[in-house]
Amino acid sequence: MSSITAEADFAARTGPHRRELVAYCYRMLGSPQEAEDLAQETLLRAWKARERYDERRASVRTWLYRIATNACLSALRSRARRPLPSGLGAPSTDPEAPLVPVLDVPWLQPSPDAGAGMRLAFVAALQLLPARQRAVLVLRDVLEFSAAEVAAQLGASVAAVNSALQRARSAVAVRALAEEDLAEPDDPATRAAVDAYVRAFEAADVAALVELLTEDAVLEMPPVPLWYRGRQDYGRFIAHVFTRRGTGWRMRPARANGQPALVAHAPGPEGLRLHTLQVLDVSGGRIARNTVFADPAVLAAFALPATPPEGDHGR
Repeated sequence: MSSITAEADFAARTGPHRRELVAYCYRMLGSPQEAEDLAQETLLRAWKARERYDERRASVRTWLYRIATNACLSALRSRARRPLPSGLGAPSTDPEAPLVPVLDVPWLQPSPDAGAGMRLAFVAALQLLPARQRAVLVLRDVLEFSAAEVAAQLGASVAAVNSALQRARSAVAVRALAEEDLAEPDDPATRAAVDAYVRAFEAADVAALVELLTEDAVLEMPPVPLWYRGRQDYGRFIAHVFTRRGTGWRMRPARANGQPALVAHAPGPEGLRLHTLQVLDVSGGRIARNTVFADPAVLAAFALPATPPEGDHGR
């Protein structure tokens, strides 16, 4: 087979799995850019090992995931886990606490992808698991590989895989919101809640905004390690933001991690400028969590405009 034919055959067999591999690597590492790099490394390793691949022993998909899992586990040996502020300590109760970013922490980043098992709370919970437990949980519960297939991918026994899965499920259940409790972005009650939040924020109506929150709503802002819990402290912090930064913000709907999100443009001396990407958890028609990302790398990854489109009022 010529090199051109071999490349075309390889691309045809592996290409359909690339997006899924990126999503898997993102769940494992918590960074879209690192996920892209690891997926590319997976395909490079697969290309180099293509002559050893035996389709009688495993499907192309199973073979690729074995390579991807090994690549992710190797990468995680030299990388710190990616947390959110709420995973590091107790919430703040001071709305005027200095917003000092901590840049030496590799914070969890949002993903433009909307695939299954991509919710930000779930991915954040995954980052707290040991690497092999993380792989087992995603391979079994999200990607639906059998215990035997996962055992082969990890070079472990089926009993060890089942034990790791049980421990991982227990740990994630404690830390992550249940997927079924989070509404889809297109759910009418979710759209209504997000639209009402936008109206309240753009009007700087803190009282109306607080009414849209769950009792234990969380606000966090990586790379700032501070976070707030509860309607009262959430509202006090937002009131301080309006005092400090001014009113007249512009909010535009977006998507991240298969969740509703908002692109916020803040007022300044030169007009409205891109400020943050805010990823929302909506439960029961109320905002349960707002994870606010100000990292320029995150904003660039979502290709967000520096200024809001002319005449766009977010609705």
